[in-house]
Amino acid sequence: MIEWLTFTQVAIALAAGVLCLVLGLARRTPGDLTMGATALVALLLIAQLVVSAVAPSAGNHPRGSLLEYWMYQIAIVLVPLIAMAWALIDRTRWSVVVLGVAGLAVSVMLVRMWTIWTNHAI
Repeated sequence: MIEWLTFTQVAIALAAGVLCLVLGLARRTPGDLTMGATALVALLLIAQLVVSAVAPSAGNHPRGSLLEYWMYQIAIVLVPLIAMAWALIDRTRWSVVVLGVAGLAVSVMLVRMWTIWTNHAI
């Protein structure tokens, strides 16, 4: 994993999560802003997936459990996609709250993936 890319993704996922939580608790329904923020998080996670696949060939090998890392990688890509599908089906304010929770969950999972890759304890 590339450290600056990972922590940029954490910051964006946190911002998107807080934005969606605030808008959901303010009784806003899913819209371009909330869906767009979550879509940006999802696109960055797909980029992370590609970077993680290419990184070992560039000499950036994981130091932790490779199986655990890839299970996180697969799950983390699904989290915002499933939340967005939920928001498209259930057009209430609670689906925006779900988008917010997904953003916060992604940020935590990214930090955990970084600790697995680098074998650092935080």
